[in-house]
Amino acid sequence: MNRKEAFFNQITTGYQTKGDYIVLGSGMCDGETIKDAFVKVPLKTLNRHGLIAGATGTGKTKTLQVMAENLSEKGIPSLLMDIKGDLSGLAQPSAGHPKIDERHAAIGLPFEAKKFPVELLTISEQDGVRLRATVTEFGPVLLSRILDLSEAQSGIVSIIFKYCDDNKLPLLDLNDFRKVLQFATEEGKEEIQSEYGLISTASTGAILRKIIEIDQQGGDLFFGERSFDVQDLVRKDENGNGIISILRLTDIQDKPQLFSTFMLQLLAEIYATFPEQGDSGKPELVIFIDEAHLIFKEASKALLSQIESIVKLIRSKGIGLFFVTQNPNDVPDDVLGQLGLKVQHALRAFTAKDRKAIKLAAENYPISEFYDVDEVLTKMGIGEAFVSALNEKGIPTPLACTMLRAPMSRMDILTDEELKDVIKNSKLYYKYNETIDRESAFEILTEKIEKINEKENVEERKKEAEKTSTSSSSRRKSTRMNPILKVVTSATFIRGVLGILKRVI
Repeated sequence: MNRKEAFFNQITTGYQTKGDYIVLGSGMCDGETIKDAFVKVPLKTLNRHGLIAGATGTGKTKTLQVMAENLSEKGIPSLLMDIKGDLSGLAQPSAGHPKIDERHAAIGLPFEAKKFPVELLTISEQDGVRLRATVTEFGPVLLSRILDLSEAQSGIVSIIFKYCDDNKLPLLDLNDFRKVLQFATEEGKEEIQSEYGLISTASTGAILRKIIEIDQQGGDLFFGERSFDVQDLVRKDENGNGIISILRLTDIQDKPQLFSTFMLQLLAEIYATFPEQGDSGKPELVIFIDEAHLIFKEASKALLSQIESIVKLIRSKGIGLFFVTQNPNDVPDDVLGQLGLKVQHALRAFTAKDRKAIKLAAENYPISEFYDVDEVLTKMGIGEAFVSALNEKGIPTPLACTMLRAPMSRMDILTDEELKDVIKNSKLYYKYNETIDRESAFEILTEKIEKINEKENVEERKKEAEKTSTSSSSRRKSTRMNPILKVVTSATFIRGVLGILKRVI
C-alpha cells in the first residue's frame, strides 16, 4: 500500500459516520487533493463548538459561508456575525466559475449553485430587523459584569433592580436606569436609604460614567423595546431549510464593548430560554462569531469568566458556537479547550513573533504521520485548511489538510436593491422595527419628582405666607396708640383749642 492509499484509508475510516453529517471537502496528501477522501463533520457533534482561524485572505469567511449553507440544507438555522459586510451574498446563487468546477472535480463532489433563506438583522443604524433587549432582561449580575463594576458598585446595581421590582418601575432603556440612579442620590435618597441601605454618591457617579460609555457606542439603540425573541433565530422556511440570520455589524468594529454586550446578552437569553437537549442528532442553532477577538478585546476578568461559563454550559441546549479569528491565540485557553471542531487556514510568518505563534498553533492539532504541521501551515493555499473534528463518540478525528468545497451562493455582497428586497420580504421586519415607548421608570419617576417638588413648593409658599402674616401683624401692633397716651393727648388738644378761642373773644 502506497502513501496516498494509506492516507485515503485513514481519512475514510476516521471520518466515517453513522448519523447525518456535512462534507467540508476532501483530504490532501503531499499537496495533492485525494478524490472522495471526504472530510465529514457529524451533525451530532456540532454543539461541541469550533474554531475557524487563519491569516487575512486565506478563506475563513468562505468556510463560514460553506458551513452555514450546508447547515441550512440540513434544516439547521444559523446566526452569522457579519463584521466585514461580506456575507449577504448567501441570499443569491453563485455565478459559477471554471475554477470552482475544477476544485469540485478534484474533491469528488458535484457543484450546484443555490441561494438560501436569509434574514438581515441589526443592532446599529444599519437597515435590517432591529435587535433590542431591555435593561431588566440583562439583570443586575450580567449588567455589572459588562460595565466592569467593583463589588460595591455591583451591590448598588442590585439595590436599584430590587427597588424597581418592589415599586413596579420597568427598566427598559438606559434612560430608565440613569433616572433611577439619579433619583437614588437626590429626591429618593431618604426613601431608598431607609429600606435598602446607604448608597454612595461617588459610586453612583462611577456607574453613570460607565453607562455613558456604552451609550456613546450606540447602546441607546440596543436597549429598549420591542425585545427580540431568540426563538425567531430557529426558524425554517417553507422548504424546511434552516434560515440564516445575518447580523450586520460593519459599523461597530470600533465599538467592542457594544459588541460584547450584545453577544453576552444574546447567549445568556438563549441559555435561559432554550430547553435542555442533551446529545441529540443535530444542533438547534449554530452561531458563528466573526472577528471573535473583538469579544475578548479589553474584556475584564469577570467578563471573560462569564463567556467561559456560557461556552461550557450552552451546548446542553443544542447550541454550537464557532469563533472565527486570525489566530487561535486570540481566543482564551479556557475557551479554546472547549472547541471540538478546528478549521485552521494558513498562517503567515513575517516576524519572529509570527513564527512562535505558528509553532504554538501547530500544537493545538493531533500529531500526523502525513504532515509536518507547522511547516504546512505556512504553505497552504486559499481555500485549504487543516481540519480536526470529533467523531460521534467524541473522539478526535485524524488531522486532514483539506481542499474545501466552494460556496453554493454568491461569493460577493448584495447590491443595495437586493438588500432592500431581502428586508422588504422579511417576516420579522415590521414586528421588531416598530418603536415602542411605553411608560417606564423614567416617566414614573419624573412624575413622582414633579409631585415631590410641587409639594415642597406648596410647603415653602405656606411658610412664606405665615412669615409675611406674622411680620404684618407686628407692624400693625407697633402703630396703635397707647390708650392712656390717647386720653392725655386728647385733653391737651382740647385745652389748646379753648385757649385760642379766649384770645379771639
